[in-house]
Amino acid sequence: MTYEETCDYLFNQTANYESQGKNGYKDGLETMLKLDEHFGRPHRNYKTIHVAGTNGKGSVAHSIAAQLQVCGYRVGLYTSPHLLNFNERIRINGKPIPENYVVSFVEAEKDFFDQHKPTFFEITTIMAFQYFSESDVDFAVIEVGLGGRLDSTNVITPIISVITNISLDHTQLLGSTLEQIAMEKGGIIKKGVPVIIGEATSETRPVFEALANEVGAPIVFACDDNQIVSAETLSNGHMLYTSGLGFQFEGGLGGLYQEKNTNTVLIAIHELMKQGFLCSCELETNLKRIQEEMNLAYANVCQLTGLRGRWETVRNNPTVICDTGHNVGAWVYLNKQLSQLKCHQLHIVFGMVDDKDIYGVMSLLPKNALYYFTKPSSRRALPEQSVAVFGSQFELAGMTFPTVEEAYAEALKNASEDDVIFVGGSSYVVADFLKLLI
Repeated sequence: MTYEETCDYLFNQTANYESQGKNGYKDGLETMLKLDEHFGRPHRNYKTIHVAGTNGKGSVAHSIAAQLQVCGYRVGLYTSPHLLNFNERIRINGKPIPENYVVSFVEAEKDFFDQHKPTFFEITTIMAFQYFSESDVDFAVIEVGLGGRLDSTNVITPIISVITNISLDHTQLLGSTLEQIAMEKGGIIKKGVPVIIGEATSETRPVFEALANEVGAPIVFACDDNQIVSAETLSNGHMLYTSGLGFQFEGGLGGLYQEKNTNTVLIAIHELMKQGFLCSCELETNLKRIQEEMNLAYANVCQLTGLRGRWETVRNNPTVICDTGHNVGAWVYLNKQLSQLKCHQLHIVFGMVDDKDIYGVMSLLPKNALYYFTKPSSRRALPEQSVAVFGSQFELAGMTFPTVEEAYAEALKNASEDDVIFVGGSSYVVADFLKLLI
């Protein structure tokens, strides 16, 4: 098999939620447990950190991985979805899993896979676990794919668990209330394993407390211990944070929503230090060293880990920004940030997929922008004409284009040097856009 044939097998000959939606989702861990047993439970050969949440889990996972890397550890990172290439999902110290490993892994195990019918995500998860084991990583930061309780990644027993926040997303699978979704995502809480909750509400806090108490897991609410005194946007698009310990450090991930993500990461790092990991054992001492480590990790998180698509500026004159935010929770922050941009005209290349709250998102989109409604190359994509009809109900004016490439080309043609073009609405829109820049 070639790499292309292997990817075709993974994407098109297995059940795949990302392309098929609910029809590609498997409810339960039975098959994943068989895979885990077949491979000898490889995730037990290194320490793991488990990250769940509605929004921000990718940023948090990458930031924790970056911090571990600058402290000299060999760090595996498993995230989803990918933007440009399948092998982005599985990395060690920022370097994607080799394509020939993907091929050899699938070839060697294809008969077993064909017999037990694992999903795309189950195969990818066990591939990551096995690759990390064979590569002798010290840590692996594991991002939950969907939910938590029944997610394929939930066979691990981590040293800490992190749940960033809860908002209404994937309601057809996880539940229609914040409490129900919190119950599903809180399913990653393990016996005796500390859990950090990034943000909590009156609906979700009691759920997390009950789940943690039930299994004797120490629980910390990061929102009750704000380690960020102030945050400001720098001219390069990065964030400058002032910590509660009095020092400043630069964050390479732009976006107003990163302040809460960063606070969550700082609390997670503190917990790792308490367990004796990272270079500094006490957060209150060796401040200069901690500041140097944080500056190196946070300012260079994208270079260290390969993260893309989080309020990412890809060009200037005109300024072009993309962001993978795709639900109401994300657009609360994106709308605020877009409204603060200083530009002559805002152009928005926008598309969505069919399982999102399009009414909720549309209600948050800025009305003073010129829209280029489009659809990504995903089977779950909403037709651009449908997106435009939804937009008209919220007084969003624009044109329709069958591809992201055509939409962006028109926006670029219409934009002057002091305009801003924003590309987003879906991870798949951003993926199609970034492929244009290769």
